[in-house]
Amino acid sequence: MLTLRGSRAPRRGSELNQLNIIPDGSILVRDGIVQEVGPTRRVENLGLARQAIEVSAVGRVVMPGFVDSHTHMLFPAPGAPSPGIEPGARALHGVTALRLRALARPYLESMARHGTTTAEVKTGSGADESAELKILRVAAELKQEPISLLATVLFRLRAGAGEDALPLEQRWVCDEFLPKVWRRHLARFADLAGEDESDIQGFAAQYFQSARRLGLGCKVHADSANPSEAVRVGVAHGAVGIDHLEHVTEGDAALLGRAESVATLLPAASFHAQGRFAPGRALIDAGVAVALATNFNPHHTPTFSMQTVVALACRHMDLTPAEAISAATINGAHALGHAAHVGSLELGKSADLVVLNVSDYRDLARHFGANLVHMTMKRGEVIYEQDVVAPRPVEDLRPAW
Repeated sequence: MLTLRGSRAPRRGSELNQLNIIPDGSILVRDGIVQEVGPTRRVENLGLARQAIEVSAVGRVVMPGFVDSHTHMLFPAPGAPSPGIEPGARALHGVTALRLRALARPYLESMARHGTTTAEVKTGSGADESAELKILRVAAELKQEPISLLATVLFRLRAGAGEDALPLEQRWVCDEFLPKVWRRHLARFADLAGEDESDIQGFAAQYFQSARRLGLGCKVHADSANPSEAVRVGVAHGAVGIDHLEHVTEGDAALLGRAESVATLLPAASFHAQGRFAPGRALIDAGVAVALATNFNPHHTPTFSMQTVVALACRHMDLTPAEAISAATINGAHALGHAAHVGSLELGKSADLVVLNVSDYRDLARHFGANLVHMTMKRGEVIYEQDVVAPRPVEDLRPAW
């Protein structure tokens, strides 16, 4: 049993290798909350355990559910002719909220089957209020089914924005849209992305001040070929997360190592784009709090398995299996400001866990493309259990008429 118990702060350096393993462990759950974690002999002798239903995981690894802290599962919308902002927004207008919800549910179910129990979902359709609110409303309707879903407003700056005269859409997002989102309790974070470093520098202060005033956490997309300014802006404004970082420099890593922000790395995005991988080893060695996420997007990054992300991080970013697991669970929870509730198996936290069909956690780094999950549990309830493979009579496949 990998408990991931430890510091309340994001894990850094050698802490990422500390999984706090109990070789013969048990977890006691009541009303979806962890009541006790420890050696099986001690837990099974507790008075509360005498009334418990036993779920055996003999010979298997038990660990916290994965926390996928960076996805774009609802934008661009499925079927959009182009993944760009404007075509994607137009496609969203042609999809009802009911249809969008129906399209999103299979993604969430696939995530649950692969061991994810908490995920983030971003908007990103620019200054299109109708499209943005549609995404946020659907995310709110799906936030507990079958996994926890946390929403982020992503505002992507267009090239050429200047410091002196902010475009109308930038004033709109600060003065109108973010307050509306806050009043309706539709998002937890405000994320900022830009195509040009000067755009980020000129607008970030206003954007993040508006977000913090409303109680929204701040995040930064640092996905350009020159992310240094985005990194400096994120650190200066106390961003909870600074994401991507494929082209980060040694100086950026040193700055992040002194900051409280979590650096979320997205190896599946690099894999699909055949691009550069973020220097995960260098970031960890610089003391950066590193998290891992899928960047799941039906167009760019059609990967929803955090198991695949762990394997890619070990292969291409030189992380150890323990570091990758910490980054994909407890540090992912910190990247969402949700570590008090999920990300580790500890007293008082939600009983979100996965049971793997392996006896050694390091097998997560060795397998690629295989689903090792035997069972996924969310808030103490089994939401996925490995299917039985068996032949079906052909009569069952024929329509009855």
